[in-house]
Amino acid sequence: MVSKLYPAVLGLCAGLLFNMAQAQVVPLDRVAAIVDNDVVMLSQVEQRMAAVRQQLVERGAQLPPDDILREQVLDRLVVESIQLQMGDRAGIRIDDASLNQTMAQLAERNGVSLEQFRAALERDGISYNQAREQIRQEMIINRVRQRRVAERIQVSEQEVRNFLNSEAGRIETAADYQLAMIVLPVPETATQEQVARIADTAQEIYTELRGGADFTSLAVSRSGGDTALEGGELGWRKGAQLPGPFANAIAALEIGEVTAPIRSPAGYHILKLQDKRGGDGQMVDEYQVRHILIKPSEIRSEGEAAELMQRIYERIGNGESFATLARAVSEDPGSALNGGSLNWITPDAMVPEFREVMLSSPMNQVSRPFQSQFGWHVLEVQDKRTVDMTSEMREQQARNLLQNRKFDEELQTWLLEIRGDAYVEIKI
Repeated sequence: MVSKLYPAVLGLCAGLLFNMAQAQVVPLDRVAAIVDNDVVMLSQVEQRMAAVRQQLVERGAQLPPDDILREQVLDRLVVESIQLQMGDRAGIRIDDASLNQTMAQLAERNGVSLEQFRAALERDGISYNQAREQIRQEMIINRVRQRRVAERIQVSEQEVRNFLNSEAGRIETAADYQLAMIVLPVPETATQEQVARIADTAQEIYTELRGGADFTSLAVSRSGGDTALEGGELGWRKGAQLPGPFANAIAALEIGEVTAPIRSPAGYHILKLQDKRGGDGQMVDEYQVRHILIKPSEIRSEGEAAELMQRIYERIGNGESFATLARAVSEDPGSALNGGSLNWITPDAMVPEFREVMLSSPMNQVSRPFQSQFGWHVLEVQDKRTVDMTSEMREQQARNLLQNRKFDEELQTWLLEIRGDAYVEIKI
């Protein structure tokens, strides 16, 4: 049930729709390749080649010869077909609600409403239904990869310890700070009198900020830094990579506070801590949760899994024991024997669909059935507490980083394996 670091669906799809070329009219379509129980049509190859050409032109890259591009595109379509067939055999289906949510997120990522997104697609000669089907296929492929590749990855406790003890590990797991900064530059040729005036000005700004003045407005009007017009925004910075005086001053701040003026060779700096993640003293809400999972499979469709979970939900509502049902029917081997108990978990450790239901469910009340990438669930939040998770969070962060690295490597190996195991007959 723990969320893994895979390429997100939106990462797979973002940019795809606005870069798809208009489909070319193909008077006589024909089979380009036979792939197990599916075929890749020549029209699919030509459309994908046109999209790739457009993307390369927009990046200013040199176009490869058509025969090389066609070979690359056909091989990609073959591998996609293999994964889609695997998803179909495993009963993976993307319901309309999930698909609509993803389309809305794609529109938001492109800075437009769903209606504007749809209109932009139509202007590019792409029907909305065509785009939805493309996204549906990307989501299915992503779920297939999550199931089939993630189960091949193991990260040992020794690997986690070695990473945390390395220099890279210490930097990666150090606190992150979201900062803004006001800078009053001091020229190299400044006299002592000029330096004193700049120091006084910095102190005046600091006093105004302590009195409630708006940091963004003061940064825009008085900072000499290159981010002044952005309100002094610096974004997220690793504490371990900041200059010593900055890191020490920021470590003593609460979120929303500002530092006193800090002198550096470049001038005087006033930093505001806007947010913090990682580091020491990480107080986190934990939830004691139990759940029941029903998975789709080669012999149970997505719809059948949903119907079975609805019947289980009704049985619980009629008074049957949650724990007894979990032991009897739940398909999460890690929790079934414990009556469905996941013990104490943090929201960030769970996949988005599970996390959302968990956070919105009243205590000691069984949720309605809901779907995640793993299947259909019902859950019950039994208790909640706040704990210092600094050590555990560092270990989990290290584990996630190592899993992410291994996933990229294992994915390429897996793709080669499924390509080699499939029956593929190229017809062009």
